[in-house]
Amino acid sequence: MAQNRNVDDGITDATLELLRTRGPRSVTVEAVAARSGIAKTTIYRRHRDRRDMLSAALSRLTAPEPLAPEATAHDRLRWLIKHAVKTVEDGIGYGGFAALLTDADEEFVTVFRQILVDQRAELESMIDAGKADRSIRADVDGATLIDAVVGAHIAERARTGDVADGWEERLFALFAPVLRGDDSRD
Repeated sequence: MAQNRNVDDGITDATLELLRTRGPRSVTVEAVAARSGIAKTTIYRRHRDRRDMLSAALSRLTAPEPLAPEATAHDRLRWLIKHAVKTVEDGIGYGGFAALLTDADEEFVTVFRQILVDQRAELESMIDAGKADRSIRADVDGATLIDAVVGAHIAERARTGDVADGWEERLFALFAPVLRGDDSRD
């Protein structure tokens, strides 16, 4: 079982590395085999085609570590910021993000947009939990908050070519007013 996990991880890691460094069009079964050292036949035993391979890799990427139920509103916002940044930086990369915006690779865009639907639902349920326990204002639109976090991250990268140290804390300070409750809790 551990060997299967290592093979699956190798395929996923190679898929995401190619996606981040060379964009979605570079992700082919042949390229993943070459990058990972895993035979094409082994990859095809696990994945029907490129789309299935991309879907498996991207699904792992967008499955965040769970947030503790007793998390404070500040914890929730920090978690949201961290996860949104991780999805872009450690996941699809800026090349993948550009391809998403330009529809440069229809197969990738279709797969990733479907996965984003599931991810957004999970993130919005985390925001809804904050609304339910009254740590997040009831009038906060979860989808808009998520979009604002991702958009701010992309804008920072576009503006400076990098994401500056301390950026996540500055973004947290900007969005903290959406929280309700004891602001002294960190």
